[in-house]
Amino acid sequence: MTELRGVIPPATTPFDASGEMDLKAVPGQVDWLIGAGVRGVAVGGSTGEGHTVTGEEFRDLIAAAVDAAANRVPVVAGIITDSTRDAIRRGKTVRDLGVAALQVTPVHYLFRPDDDAMVEHFRTLAGETGQKIIIYNVVPWTYLSPALLLRIMREVPEVIGVKQSAGDLKLFADLMADVQPGKLIFSAVDALMYPSYVLGAHGSIAAILSAAPQPSVALWDAVQSGDHATALALHLKLLRLWNAMMPHDNLPAATKYAQSVQGCETGVARQPMVMPEADQQARIRAALEDLGLTGR
Repeated sequence: MTELRGVIPPATTPFDASGEMDLKAVPGQVDWLIGAGVRGVAVGGSTGEGHTVTGEEFRDLIAAAVDAAANRVPVVAGIITDSTRDAIRRGKTVRDLGVAALQVTPVHYLFRPDDDAMVEHFRTLAGETGQKIIIYNVVPWTYLSPALLLRIMREVPEVIGVKQSAGDLKLFADLMADVQPGKLIFSAVDALMYPSYVLGAHGSIAAILSAAPQPSVALWDAVQSGDHATALALHLKLLRLWNAMMPHDNLPAATKYAQSVQGCETGVARQPMVMPEADQQARIRAALEDLGLTGR
């Protein structure tokens, strides 16, 4: 399963109270997401606290997700590292697993490579791993312009697309206006999935999809069928959920709580991140109830 299109939620990574990965919980979440109608699963990204996992944990996590997916949907492996060397190492550890693509951030430390160095980062990574790559454009101080993203996709054929994050829909629109045929633009503008789809997004990879997969799939389907009244109604309800999840800068933890309310057990966040407190829990639960999702 390698076709990447539509709703591809970034799975959360289950950790127990001691901070260890609980791989036994991975199949339950993957089954839950697939049961909601998603078209793929991304693992090890920022929603999955991929910045906290070791190289060995990364391999084990991706392997567990691929096994759980069992060729029902494609799996995207998220890589968040601070050097080309470390990104290559992680990419090589999973190239025998049959992932559809690597989702790779630019470096996330304070020092930003110039544009030529950024092109070479992705060129070297592609050449050394032999994998398809989706650029995860999310790091604020290493944010890549539409022009640079388009250049990388032109010069590095293995870079098949971009996951465009942050809240600036103008940058997303610029990408969609000039993207080359055959390349893929995924929206990670969680609050604005509806207009992203209207602008022609090929799909989405965003935390809101993992927090509420069923209505997220329904929103995608509504836009594809031209049912904009339904799409707008879903957008407004998902926006309320997003607003409940965002204020405390604990998005992976908030996503896990939203999943747990719906019966998907994903453990806790890895320290130092903490799970939502009572006031945020109440807002998330209320937004989920408004979406018609069964609470516990």
